[in-house]
Amino acid sequence: MQIGMIGLGRMGGNMAERLRRGGHEVVGYDANPEVSDVASLKALVEALAAPRVVWVMVPAGEPTRLTLEELGQLMSAGDIVIDGGNSHYVDDRVHAEQLGGKGVGFVDVGVSGGVWGLQNGYALMAGGETEHIQRLMPIFETLKPEGPDGFVHAGDVGAGHFAKMVHNGIEYGMMQAFAEGYELLRASDAVKDVPGIFSSWRTGTVIRSWLLDLMVNALNEDNDLSGIRGVAQDSGEGRWTVQAAVDHAVPLPVITAALFARFASRQDDSPAMKVVAALRNQFGGHAITSAAGEVGKGADSPGADVAPPPEAR
Repeated sequence: MQIGMIGLGRMGGNMAERLRRGGHEVVGYDANPEVSDVASLKALVEALAAPRVVWVMVPAGEPTRLTLEELGQLMSAGDIVIDGGNSHYVDDRVHAEQLGGKGVGFVDVGVSGGVWGLQNGYALMAGGETEHIQRLMPIFETLKPEGPDGFVHAGDVGAGHFAKMVHNGIEYGMMQAFAEGYELLRASDAVKDVPGIFSSWRTGTVIRSWLLDLMVNALNEDNDLSGIRGVAQDSGEGRWTVQAAVDHAVPLPVITAALFARFASRQDDSPAMKVVAALRNQFGGHAITSAAGEVGKGADSPGADVAPPPEAR
């Protein structure tokens, strides 16, 4: 099958290569001319035989919007555009309506697999009309892992990215649990082999997983993770997951806490914790640490002698 691939970075480039190895003809375009097969989006569309299929793998937000807008001007009725980036699911319906006005189909696909996808295959979550999904199945079958799993037609337009968003939210929670367990093990005087403990969990335990395997790999490379600063960014999908939970009145305490933990990791001196420390000092006389790093005596705090209101006694 012939397909155009826009965005040939770590994910898009490997996906294009996996498709080529599977016997498909891929015409690739990227802002980097060194990896592009054509010089422009117009040239990419012209290189494909109608009805065309174009897969977009560019950053979510404005880059995706501008790419789809230009494709809408270049493509024809009967063509299909796939958005395989990490777009917000609410944008998918807008894009589908815009392209649909020209008779161009739109399918959103959440893609998971990272840098290992070329070798192991990609988990694919697709949203869109059944007619479009069925036409694209040769592409999906090549990209997904071998076996019955790894692909799902999740539902209507937007369902693919919604499923990927929830997947990433679950990932946040799982990683946070591993991280907290690691910190607690490190804090114990009795524990002498933290990497060995994680490695021992890879077989026979209920928490064995690919994430656990990756954790062991990281500890093998850096035994105490001393070469890594304790700051974790977020891609945005964690925020969208929490917002969707609010919109649907679904409680997500674990995922929400994991997202907020990432925010906290970026603060060398957390403003929120300053408030907590000050209040604990005021009502309980607990010691505080000054900005200079000096530990003050809690009993000397001005508010320690202030009596609590009757309802708090």
